[in-house]
Amino acid sequence: MSAASTPRTASMERTTSESSVFVSIDLDGTGVAEISTTVPFYDHMLNALCKHSLIDLTVRATGDTHIDAHHTVEDVAITFGEVLKKALGDKAGIRRFGDATVPLDEALARAVVDVSGRPYLVHEGEPAGQEYHLIGGHFTGSLTRHVFEAITLHAGICLHMDVLRGRDPHHIVEAQFKAFARALRAAIEPDPRVEGIPSTKGAL
Repeated sequence: MSAASTPRTASMERTTSESSVFVSIDLDGTGVAEISTTVPFYDHMLNALCKHSLIDLTVRATGDTHIDAHHTVEDVAITFGEVLKKALGDKAGIRRFGDATVPLDEALARAVVDVSGRPYLVHEGEPAGQEYHLIGGHFTGSLTRHVFEAITLHAGICLHMDVLRGRDPHHIVEAQFKAFARALRAAIEPDPRVEGIPSTKGAL
């Protein structure tokens, strides 16, 4: 079956001693988001991801944020990657590749996605010190790369993310999430001209 003819939905619950996460996804949605991670800035980023990818996404997560937001943020990204992979199925009929360059005021980010089945992340260009900024009181700048690492690893996709410029830490992160969303939207979109798996190998 092609991506256009079979429902592309999935859900998953992931519970550890550090967090409890539920994620449900519909790749052919309209960008409807129901997000609650107890990390407000992360909620903001995931809402942006939904809006600009047109993926419907439900996330309900709680965790040991009294220690650090790290565990909850990472576990949500892991679970999102897993359900994305499951919802994509055999990847028949998709475009496979997508790219987007997105500005947010002074910040500019470029994302290139290959739904390859081979996890790989290249993440470059954040200004020195970005990883140390505490955004919104909970979200450390270093978590941005960590989120993309977890998604690429567990979804089996290749992502090249380049921050081309930026000054404000919030804008730098948000431009990346929006660029990823737009590139992912293009990559997972059904292509009416594609029959079967878009690979010379016959599998992704």
